[in-house]
Amino acid sequence: MTMTDFKELHTYREIRQQPGVWRKAYDIILSRKGDIRQFVDKYLAQGFEIVMTGAGTSAYIGDALEPALFDTRFRGARAIATTDILTAPEFYFNKESKVLLISFARSGNSPESVGAVKAAEATAGQIAHIFITCNADGQLAARKGDNILCVLLPPETNDLSLAMTSSYSTMLLACSMIANIDKIESQKDYIWALAGSVEAAMEKYEAEIEKLTRRDFKRAIFLGSGPLQGVAEECRLKLQELTDGAVMCAFDSFLGFRHGPKALVNPESLLVYLVSPIERIRRYELDLIHQIQANNNVKASVVVCTKDPGVSSDLTVELGFGDDMPACYGCVAYVFAGQMLGMFKSINSGLCPDTPSVSGNISRVVEGVTLYI
Repeated sequence: MTMTDFKELHTYREIRQQPGVWRKAYDIILSRKGDIRQFVDKYLAQGFEIVMTGAGTSAYIGDALEPALFDTRFRGARAIATTDILTAPEFYFNKESKVLLISFARSGNSPESVGAVKAAEATAGQIAHIFITCNADGQLAARKGDNILCVLLPPETNDLSLAMTSSYSTMLLACSMIANIDKIESQKDYIWALAGSVEAAMEKYEAEIEKLTRRDFKRAIFLGSGPLQGVAEECRLKLQELTDGAVMCAFDSFLGFRHGPKALVNPESLLVYLVSPIERIRRYELDLIHQIQANNNVKASVVVCTKDPGVSSDLTVELGFGDDMPACYGCVAYVFAGQMLGMFKSINSGLCPDTPSVSGNISRVVEGVTLYI
């Protein structure tokens, strides 16, 4: 793989298409306002607990949304990975449980996606499902029932690359829009502003991100607060899997990083700071950035932010949308920086981002999991 033909990659196309498919996803949610609202209203009125689930990248959607949905009807939703539900469903549910399980699944065919649904059904007293998926032909999309709502996203979100990119961001936004379904018409301005800001940022910073990945960093650390910690978790995975593990990656919250994990910082490190748009949160984040800059020698640092916070870095990526952007939408804007870091580092490491796993340790759809249910 050379830098001359990277625009032919599935990975590149799927990263760059994200703003466009977000707009399409909004139109899908809007067109189904009636049945989505009726379904959600029915189970929220009965006191069903909302649980968001998925495996790997799909699980990280819930990790970001758990705090981000604080000002929506889904406030208090829990994120529990399918891998945890499948292993020991009794840790999370019992016969008294009333659960509205939101499953995120690119393909809807992974053993954990299917198995977690069955395990939850066998353990919880009452259960209903919202399947948010990118594959109309997947096993989850094929399930029918009065207690099932399936939301199919634009077919191009069923990423062909090994790494989930547009599937991740669009499923996250779809859930956020469903959480705001009672006022979905007013959400269009936010989605369009988000898409326009990210389109402009991709165009502006793509070459600079590629240039930075030529540096010889051996580890990378992504930091974020609240919803952005969940996004940092996903960025961590993108860089690590797209480099086939050659770059070891970590993530944490800004404050949590001080409590031991900061030992990871060394001269071979890339530090990526996902800086909050909320001023009271940002104060803590800037304190840590200044401390690292004063006390540590690192290979490079990247700041991703809505507006330049005024700290020095090797690259500052400004997203540029307004302070009124709800957290459940705005948090996903940051992820393209991690996606591009992973893609370009993969290429500059001599790999193909579409199929980076030389060893075959990871695959597009996980296989080989025996279901003991």
